[in-house]
Amino acid sequence: MNLLWSALLGVLQGLTEFLPVSSSGHLVMAQSLIPGFSQPGVLFDVTLHMGTLMAVLYYFRKKIFSLDLRYLVLLAAGTIPAVLAAAFFGDFLEKLFSDSKWVAWELMLSGALNILVDFIPRGRGMITLKNSFLVGIAQAISIIPGISRSGATIFTGVALKADRRQAAEFSFLLSIPAILGATTFQLVKYGIGAAEHPAFYLTGLLTSLVVGFFSIEIVFKFLLGKRFKIFGAYCIALALAFLLLK
Repeated sequence: MNLLWSALLGVLQGLTEFLPVSSSGHLVMAQSLIPGFSQPGVLFDVTLHMGTLMAVLYYFRKKIFSLDLRYLVLLAAGTIPAVLAAAFFGDFLEKLFSDSKWVAWELMLSGALNILVDFIPRGRGMITLKNSFLVGIAQAISIIPGISRSGATIFTGVALKADRRQAAEFSFLLSIPAILGATTFQLVKYGIGAAEHPAFYLTGLLTSLVVGFFSIEIVFKFLLGKRFKIFGAYCIALALAFLLLK
């Protein structure tokens, strides 16, 4: 890997973390095409996620500072399933990141969910405690590479008749504790010293931050305009192309 690859992977992460096309799936497939690519565990991937975490923190900075206790409880409830999944199945899930063909099949599932979102009648409901936990289960499932975290959580929120903008906003805010937890775990497990080329990691982080910030608004526009099917078609086409060419 070099600085150019680091930047390109950062751009890829920034685009795909919030767009419902699975950032983990894209990273696994892209990294499988880079000669000699290696990383301690998924430390480089987590560094890229740290960049998009910073993007969502900045984008929703006003909302975050105005959160009340009720919303914090909803976020906590939605985070529990991912914590349990990581605690009990973390090692197994980490191994899946090395199987690019498995990722392609899961990417097709993400595509199907994106297409279905556009056909669900618009709801006007609020995010409730029960709904937040169900959305959290979707987030836990999306730890599997290839399943889009934003796609799965937004689909679940919309299917539960939540207002589309609220569903997307909750999905983005729910990513904060999830990404923060994964980042902390990887840093504790491997240590920042495990990064052989810190400049590569910093480049990836900064590019994912900048691109990720602009990607958030794209999600809102496509979701509210009922154009998620475009992302669905893209996921399925990419997965098929990868399986045919790999």
